[in-house]
Parts: sequence; structure tokens; C-alpha cells
Amino acid sequence: MSKLVVVGLGYVGLPLVAEAVRAGLPVTGFDITPAVVDGLNAGRSHVDDLSDDEIADLVSRGFRATTDAACVAEADAVVICVPTPLSAEGGPDLAAVEGACRSIGPHLRPGTLVVLESTTYPGTTAEVVQPLLEELSGLGPDQLHVAYSPERIDPGNPTYGLKNTPKVVGADDPVSAQRVHDFYAQVVDEVVVTRGTREAESAKLLENTYRHVNIALVNEMARFFHELDIDFWEVIRLASTKPFGFQPFTPGPGVGGHCIPIDPNYLSHRVRTQLGYSFRFVELAQEINSSMPSYVVARVSELLNDRSRSLRGSTVLLLGVTYKPDIADQRESPAIDVGKRLVRSGAVVRYHDPYVEKWNVEGTERITGDLLDAVAEADVTVLLQNHADYDLGALEEHARCLFDTRGRTTGDRAYRL
Repeated sequence: MSKLVVVGLGYVGLPLVAEAVRAGLPVTGFDITPAVVDGLNAGRSHVDDLSDDEIADLVSRGFRATTDAACVAEADAVVICVPTPLSAEGGPDLAAVEGACRSIGPHLRPGTLVVLESTTYPGTTAEVVQPLLEELSGLGPDQLHVAYSPERIDPGNPTYGLKNTPKVVGADDPVSAQRVHDFYAQVVDEVVVTRGTREAESAKLLENTYRHVNIALVNEMARFFHELDIDFWEVIRLASTKPFGFQPFTPGPGVGGHCIPIDPNYLSHRVRTQLGYSFRFVELAQEINSSMPSYVVARVSELLNDRSRSLRGSTVLLLGVTYKPDIADQRESPAIDVGKRLVRSGAVVRYHDPYVEKWNVEGTERITGDLLDAVAEADVTVLLQNHADYDLGALEEHARCLFDTRGRTTGDRAYRL
């Protein structure tokens, strides 16, 4: 039974901690943020997918979090789950990955398995992580087993979690490949072994690039179908009746989260810097998806103009400012850009979100009273995120003008993207 240390206790690391503890593994969490460590040890969660009670249960089973990297000295397996945001050059910022390696490297002992789960460009594990760990630990490639396994966490997904989502793993030597397979087989239902770390790294980028490009396709189609006076949501419904050869994607106010707006750029940057090519699909998808917040604001202005009102001075109520429904995660949410553009245009912007107490968009006011009263008072109400708490029928009934960017309403009184 592997003694596990998880490095980085966020949206990726904590679900791994939870499943490993439930599988009976001794687990320690390492994070450089004292507030995160103290909160977890006190039984408090800071991610959507795990409640305070679940964290308290993990602690009762022996899980402990620490800011001391020396904990890896007793580990059989160490999994790195730290963020990789975009750098100023458009590639992944590996500062957190390199920092994690520098923290754990001096404490590694012969035979330890180290797995990188952070999303990054193909070649990171072999070209950055393994050499750095070997240098810092003094261990040779036959003494240190390094592998890559892309995280596939989907916050808020009620059906698929870490345990029942197939786990892709890759290593560049057969011994490490067997070690990483055997480790994850203790935790998840299915382990899929690939030929090497580059293939595993690339698989995650393909998954998210596929979504990024297809979302851009329907976002662009939504715009010109609106101009053609064709109900695009009905078009999607009709196309979805085909039992083969079609997968429905839906338009929206933009893309958010820690994956779709960011990960495809890693591959684009790698192709451009290493091969000198441009990844035109990704670059075009990024252009289209990042333009959607401005399109939403233009549609709001159009709806006001139809009512002989200007955007400046009008009250616009935004419903749902997170990047996904029914979670509190605001990372890269397109609502942020929508809100800022509305404020800069002179609108009086108010927002409501059952999961967000404080929204860091200056010039906006959170609705604290009755939601339907606020809807009735607003000149335009914009549904940016379809949280289950929202009664769409009631919103349609009370709103002066309801603009639905998610295509969830069915009545004649709402305007859809």
C-alpha cells in the first residue's frame, strides 16, 4: 500500500486526496499556503467538490496537511497538482511546477514515484521535471520513477469524478510505467497506460482543444443565425436527433474555468516556438470565444435601443457569475468581462449569484433582497449562468426584458443568444 504525498491541495489535489484516503492509503498533503493547510486540518473545505464534513472525515481517517516539504521523505508516491497559468508569452507558466520540484527534490529517496498531473505542453515531464528532480535529489533515472497523468477533474460534475473517470498514465521507461499503473490502480476504477509522457501530456490538450474549437464554432454560428432570424437553439435540438456523427455543443457568453480558455494555448505555444507553425484552429477559436462577452454587451445595448433606452444609465442585472452552474468557482468566468464592459459603458450593473458573496468587479452591486423584485426593476436581466436555483418561468414572468445567454428558457418573452 503506497504512502502518498499530494503536492498542491486545490481543485485537482484534494479530490485525489479524498479517493486515496477512501481507498485506504496513508495520505499527506503538502501546500505552501498556511491558510489552506490550517483550514484542511480543521476540517474546512475550500473547493466545490468536497464539503466540510467530507474534509473532516478525511482528517478522522488520518489525512494531514502540512507546509513542510520534508514529508515526502517517507512517501512511496508523490503527485504534483499545482497550477499552470498562462505566461505573458502565451505558454504555460511553470513557476509553480518548478517550485514544487525544488521543494520536494532534496527529500526524495531511491525508488520514489513522482507523478505530474498539472496540465502543460508536451515534453514538460521529460525536459523540465525529471532533470530538475534528478539534480536536486542526486538520484539517477534508474533510482527515481517519473511519470505524467493528466488531471480530468470536472468541478460540479454529479456523474463523473476521479474514481470512475479512466486515468491516463504515461512514463518513458517500463519500470516507471508499471509503477504509475500500480499506484493509480489502488485509487481509480480504470488505468489507461500510454507509450510515454508526451502522449499523456498531449491527450489532455487534445481533449480541451476539441471542446474549445467546437464551442467557438457554435458561438460564431449563434451570431450569424441571430442576424438571419433563425432560432439556433432549435437548430441544435434538431441536429441532436441524429443518433450518429453529431455531438451537440451550445453557445454562451464565453468560456471559463481553468482548462478550456487556457490549455489549448499551451499546445499552440509549443508548436509555434518549437516548429515555427501557427495552430490556426486554436488561435481562431480563442479569438471567437474571447469576443463573446463584448457580443453579449452589444446584444444588451440592442435590446435597450429597441425600447428607446440607452445602455448608459440603464440598470442591467446579471444572474450567475461563476464559470459553471451550481458551483462557486469564478476562474476565467466570462461574466467578469461582461460586467466590466457594462460598467465602462455607463450601465448601472447589479448581480445575483447564490454561490458568490463577493464579486471583484468594481462598480457592481450584489442583490441581497428579493430576487424577483430586482428582476422586475431592472431594465434588462441577463442570465449568464443557469444555476438550478433560478426559476426560469418566474424570471420570464417578472423581467421587463430577459436575455438568456444559455438557451435555457422556452417561453416567448425571453430573448436568447
